[in-house]
Amino acid sequence: MKFSDTKIAGVVLIETERKEDERGYFARTWDAEVAATHGLFPAIAQCSTSFNAKAGTLRGMHYQDAPHAEAKTVRCTRGAIYDVALDLRLDSPTFKQWVAYELTAENGRMLYIPEGCAHGFQTLADATEVSYQMNVPYREGSARAVRFDDPAFGISWPETFERIISPKDRALPDWELRNP
Repeated sequence: MKFSDTKIAGVVLIETERKEDERGYFARTWDAEVAATHGLFPAIAQCSTSFNAKAGTLRGMHYQDAPHAEAKTVRCTRGAIYDVALDLRLDSPTFKQWVAYELTAENGRMLYIPEGCAHGFQTLADATEVSYQMNVPYREGSARAVRFDDPAFGISWPETFERIISPKDRALPDWELRNP
């Protein structure tokens, strides 16, 4: 596994190293000991999958607040996504900044998103599946979200598709109104 830091401290792009032969390939997608040497969570408490029927589906920007703040890895196992991490850590020098990467089943890349950062993605292909690994279980009372198009963050999303967004995610108030 290859680990590359991003402009946001703690957000890491992870690339699998494939061992290929005539059968296909084998790649390690997580190694607790190696992750710990890079400062990432070593233990996985929960794994989840989302299936997205149409290109243009946008999920996010979601996170869990303390005391159940979560770190996660995100990997596209079918199709392709534009994956975004947004820094919401008040004491961070990159507060309110974001990074985005294209994750596909073919490139095998993963994004590690630390506690205090929100996550979201937009699908780039029909029938896209996304796999998540989290260091803590989901706690509904700690679930939070910010709006994908909030001007406080200026996230640039692909405009090539008609977006499909949940009413709940679309109706979130502006960050500045919630955090004056």
